[in-house]
Amino acid sequence: MRAVDAEALATGALDEEGGRKLSEGVRGAKARTATPGQTKSEDDSLMQRVVERSNMVQAYKRVLRNKGSAGVDGMTVEDLGTWLKTHWHSVRATLLAGTYMPRAVRRVDIPKPQGGVRTLGVPTVVDRLIQQALHQVLQPIYEPTFSASSFGFRPGRSALDAVRQAQTYVQGGRHWVVDLDLEKFFDRVDHDVLMARVARQVQDREVLKLIRRFLQAGVMAEGLEQARTQGTPQGGPLSPLLSNILLSDLDRRLERRGLAFCRYADDCNIYVGSKRSGERVMRSTRAYLEKALRLRINEAKSAVARPGTRKFLGYRVAVRLKQAHIRIAPESIRRLMDRVRDIVREGRGWSLARTIQVLNPLLRGWATYFRLSLQQGRMRKLDGWVRRRLRCLLWRQWKRPRTRARKLTAMGLGPERAWKSSVNGRGPWWNAEASHLKQALPNAYFTGLGLISIRDTVGRLQRIS
Repeated sequence: MRAVDAEALATGALDEEGGRKLSEGVRGAKARTATPGQTKSEDDSLMQRVVERSNMVQAYKRVLRNKGSAGVDGMTVEDLGTWLKTHWHSVRATLLAGTYMPRAVRRVDIPKPQGGVRTLGVPTVVDRLIQQALHQVLQPIYEPTFSASSFGFRPGRSALDAVRQAQTYVQGGRHWVVDLDLEKFFDRVDHDVLMARVARQVQDREVLKLIRRFLQAGVMAEGLEQARTQGTPQGGPLSPLLSNILLSDLDRRLERRGLAFCRYADDCNIYVGSKRSGERVMRSTRAYLEKALRLRINEAKSAVARPGTRKFLGYRVAVRLKQAHIRIAPESIRRLMDRVRDIVREGRGWSLARTIQVLNPLLRGWATYFRLSLQQGRMRKLDGWVRRRLRCLLWRQWKRPRTRARKLTAMGLGPERAWKSSVNGRGPWWNAEASHLKQALPNAYFTGLGLISIRDTVGRLQRIS
């Protein structure tokens, strides 16, 4: 089903039950829209704003745009429009009555680059729709209460803004960082602690009950549903906002102490002037997190150190000649190289053009994110390394000496040199950097096939920013 058709069906369903006039379930009730600067819900009409037609249509469009896989019920986003046309009336009624029960989330384990797994919880499409509708109503209430030093999952803010702010702190003389890593944050969130903070701004009992039910929804893994008593599963639209609500208390405490910090979700760096000061901040912050928020610091991944030795959102901020420089963390470079290797390995049976087509979105996205770095030499080396990988791929595909000699001759090498090169007995990686293959497959050859240059992409983005 095309998205426009599904949207028309969903809009029709919402028109029928909750359209231009509120339906009998909320007849006579006033549905308010959040006003600028509003930071508190003072009456019990919040759920009416959640199920209001324009809010649900906006949520529906967002769910369609985000796509995502099916939950435990197998329903896809393409099926949602048709399902809403039949079932929206009853779903809306249960939301207003406070009896809606979310389904279990589907557990998905994603391997982490540094080892271990990140557990995601994929809600059903219907639950994602409702969470998104809740998010749209709650975010304007909480957004004015958040700290200026909080950058994650907020409109108009990004990870790159946090990195720039970190550079400003280091440039200002704060040459030590308290690098905090919260241990399994999304898995360890205490529901009571979180709900107490949600309730500071929201008084609508039905909304509070619904949020708690989303938190307590079970996890389906290998056909078995497991109860959940703590944590807010990554994968739902509501979880990022809830994480900011919980950690906002940490932000305010750091602000009251006059500390310079940047927080992106559960990744928090505090910048101080000395190691002794950093150790003192680490001790007090650890005690606060454990006592007030019931969270733990991952001792193995947290430290008081020089900023140039710690990774923050993929970058490092290093001091050189009294200037703070934004650099790409070595771990981020290794991760890119590992992904390129995987793609090239998968592409051994593909044409070179197809391999480049698969590589380009990765290279473009990586260059776009790391455009803050001025390491042109590093970018140039990465471009050369990618081309060497592709030359290595072709050398493997050509396999036999006769084939290699024919290909090299066709690409401009003399017959004698082409034959000697094809039987040199060296491995593919050595040949990929040898003069004969670089002459036969120069940089311009890959440019002609459309290969993205990391260096050129970064340079272009820096010029227009």
